[in-house]
Amino acid sequence: MTLDRFLLHAGAGKPFDTEDIFRFMDEMSEQARRITFALNSAYHTPDEVRALLSRLFGYEVDPTLRVFPPFYTDFGRNIRIGKGVFINACCHFQDHGGVTLGDGCQIGHNVVFATLDHGLAPEERHTTCPAPIVLGKNVWVGANATILRGVTIGDNAVVAAGAVVTKDIPADTVAGGVPAKAIRKIRTL
Repeated sequence: MTLDRFLLHAGAGKPFDTEDIFRFMDEMSEQARRITFALNSAYHTPDEVRALLSRLFGYEVDPTLRVFPPFYTDFGRNIRIGKGVFINACCHFQDHGGVTLGDGCQIGHNVVFATLDHGLAPEERHTTCPAPIVLGKNVWVGANATILRGVTIGDNAVVAAGAVVTKDIPADTVAGGVPAKAIRKIRTL
């Protein structure tokens, strides 16, 4: 299994259910943990943080990205981050299915992005199914929110602290609760 083949497989929403895929996921998790352990084990300047994240993500991150470690991921190679993004401490990116953060996103403490789901029946729980999470521009996600697989959050939306987002959130909308629901529209100029 190669990274390109894995990403194509994940992008098609196909289940992760073969020994080849399991082996590849284990190898990639080892690589990601080596980098995140280095990132999270000592103080780093903002430039050093961006250099470690560039290694982790497999591309040069934008110089306007700000991340307060610790930062966690068990894959790292399916994260796309725009310009002017801020990610606060203790966030978890389970990015096998893909996580995209648009320009200007603000991510609060301890936010979880979970792009995999298991089969419900006990005999299907070893299989995981990926789906991407996409945040538009200027999305603000409050502390301790969880965003689940397959969710798209529109531009300028706000996700309240502690929300569990299971369905798409329209642009210019405040959403909160468990499961998250639209609370009100945001007036924009």
